[in-house]
Formats: sequence, C-alpha cells, structure tokens
Amino acid sequence: MQNRVLSVGSTFPTFKKTAVVSIEKGKEFADITSENIVNEDNQWTVMFWWPKDFTFVCPTEIAEFNNAFGDFRDRDTTLIGASTDSEFVHAAWRRDHEDLRGLKFPMLADTSKSLAEELGILEPNEKVALRATFIVDPTGIIRWVSVNDLNVGRNVKEVIRVLDALQTDELCPCNWEKGQETIQA
Repeated sequence: MQNRVLSVGSTFPTFKKTAVVSIEKGKEFADITSENIVNEDNQWTVMFWWPKDFTFVCPTEIAEFNNAFGDFRDRDTTLIGASTDSEFVHAAWRRDHEDLRGLKFPMLADTSKSLAEELGILEPNEKVALRATFIVDPTGIIRWVSVNDLNVGRNVKEVIRVLDALQTDELCPCNWEKGQETIQA
C-alpha cells in the first residue's frame, strides 16, 4: 500500500464519526460530521491525528493542542483531535491520563479507519494513523497538510503560525509571524 495523502486544494472527505466530548457520565459522546467543517460562519478547522491512545508521544501533543485551545478559538478555528482508536478507548484514556481530563476539544474515533484511509494517512503495517495535521478553510478545502512519522511529535506553534498566514490571504514570506509585514506584489 502506498500512501497518497490528500493535499492542499482537495476537498476534505465526507464523514460521520463518534467523538469523546466529555468525561462526565452520560455526556461522553457526540457525533461529528463533515458538515461541522463546511460553514458560513468563517470558522476554520484544524484536525490533528495521532497513532494510538495510551502511548508516550501522543499525550504530549494532545496536551499542547489543549494548552493552545484559546489561540485556535481566537482565530475562529475549531480544533478536532482524532485517531483510529474507539470512542471507548478515548474515554478511558481521558479519565486515566491527568493531562487529558480537561480537554476542550473532541477526540474523534475512526474505528473503521475509513477517514484515515481516505485522507491517505493510514500507516500500512500497523494500520494506525500517522501524525497528520490538516488545516481546512470554511468551505471545506484543505489549505495545509503536515505529516510526521509515528515517533516524531509535531510543533503546535507552527500549526498556529501557518493558520495565521493562511487567514491573511496574503503573500507571507519565510518565517512570517502574525503582526509582521506581508509581501506586496
């Protein structure tokens, strides 16, 4: 199997998945669909994937995305975490891991692996998601993709920097950061 990651300019796939949204008994689960991504409210989406729950690198990334939740919200961006583990495993991990109990974003469960496969991020041997991050604009178009190997965590500040640049809809030079001049052509 050869990965063919959906790239910039592609439409984010249609999906309906269960996600863990709380650890409060009776309120743990909710459905998330691709309809949540396409919107008229100018709301962007960042969906980030990790390989497996109850591992070592994954919770460091998830906790860091949670720490930056307000930064994403301030940028009119919905944050969604995802893996191929079930919603029940997600819920158990959130209850078990101190850094995950207070998550402010949903943990999407792609147990069929269909969304990961359609995105082209399903690791061929273990059949788990690679560490992929997608920035999707309000029309459902993928505007940025980053994929790491299983053992390398990502940089959440870089995701925010790229989101800032994309939201300017202007030419942004190398290492551009919010507040700096863009290129006038």
